[in-house]
Amino acid sequence: MSTALPKHIHSTGDLPKVAWAKGSYVYDADGKQYIDGSGGPAVYCIGHSNAEVNAAIKNQLDRIAHGYRYNFSSDALEELTEIVRRRCGGTLNHMVYVTGGSEAVESCLKLALQYHAARGEMSRRRFIARERSWHGNTLGALSVSGFLERKRAFEGSLLDVSRLSPANEYRPIAGATAETAGEAAARELEDEILRVGPEKICAFIFEPVVGAAGGCVPAPRGYAKRVRDICDKYGVLLIADEVMCGAGRSGNWRALERDGIEPDIMSVAKGLAAGYLPLGAAIYTDKVADAIHGIHGAPMTGHTFTGHTACCAAGVAVQKIVEREKLVERVSAMESPFRAMLQEATKDIDAVGDIRGRGFFQAIELVADRKTKTPFDGGKKLFMKIRARAFENGLICYPVGGNVDGINGDVVILAPPYNVTDAELTEIVDKTASSIRQVLKAEGLA
Repeated sequence: MSTALPKHIHSTGDLPKVAWAKGSYVYDADGKQYIDGSGGPAVYCIGHSNAEVNAAIKNQLDRIAHGYRYNFSSDALEELTEIVRRRCGGTLNHMVYVTGGSEAVESCLKLALQYHAARGEMSRRRFIARERSWHGNTLGALSVSGFLERKRAFEGSLLDVSRLSPANEYRPIAGATAETAGEAAARELEDEILRVGPEKICAFIFEPVVGAAGGCVPAPRGYAKRVRDICDKYGVLLIADEVMCGAGRSGNWRALERDGIEPDIMSVAKGLAAGYLPLGAAIYTDKVADAIHGIHGAPMTGHTFTGHTACCAAGVAVQKIVEREKLVERVSAMESPFRAMLQEATKDIDAVGDIRGRGFFQAIELVADRKTKTPFDGGKKLFMKIRARAFENGLICYPVGGNVDGINGDVVILAPPYNVTDAELTEIVDKTASSIRQVLKAEGLA
């Protein structure tokens, strides 16, 4: 009897086997070349197989791989902490290192709960989050996420979380316009705080630029500042999930820096160590630290591999390269040219409804009707077909479905390495546009 798992269980059964990679290119075991137009899932921000990063990891491994956090600190951890403090600026001076984005968000939620507990406000247990958001796969992070397809199997065991409408200038709340979308979404937050009772609200969590669930949707104009003011007014903590959009991806090291505010707590992960080793962090302000450290002595969150020494060494090496080569500045400078390239390459595709994002975090939203912004039927799974066709064409991109209502809506996310060459960027854009065209034609939609 065969012991092979069915394909619907063993989902990697029909995937090519990766062999090696260099810079912006990945090669499978058959020798096929792929240009990495999305940095995998917006992770590989300095490309693959960087010799300097690999050497830093090896040098750390030759000394010690991991000094357990309750026994030791390390040079790597302390150096990374200083780098992150400097890049964050302001009062975001404290951090808990973990091994990924979901753990980072989970730690952010726990830090918020612990802050209120330390202040004797145990009634503040409820989180507020937005629909069309993605915060991670652990149960707490999944609870605050608004991503129907990824949550359905776990309903019944998730936290009860207040839900707000997406904050999206292209698809504003009913009655709002692109110009008033931010104010309308912020007003919805205040209304929900008052409905539940401020004394019951722990924190509001949001992505400054929504990633997988919305497709690179930036905070509407004025939204973040209004949210900051509302949270301060009612004693609610503000958590910024910058796992996907942070660490330089959006053209600032902190995505919310462009919006002119500082969160109380923030998560960062993907670009921190650029995929060389698993690394994330929950970063929190002096205000949060004073309450927690004063009563409990330290954060009551973390894991066996928190502050993993080799992972921190990878983070240090990556961040030194990002800073030395001024890659965040390059991402910022290339934002408009990159979007212009996408607009030019897709100008003849009637199904392109919106091209949006910040920095090297851009998305194309496809619609059945530009005027009404009606999405294609989710049953067509256009995003999956575009992903497959792009892969055939030697392009790795990140298409996602359900961005409109959890079922319908197709977007294609591009998140190239910060040090991608101009020629590589052109290749990514051209292959994206041609892959979209080919799928729409094959489906009789062009």
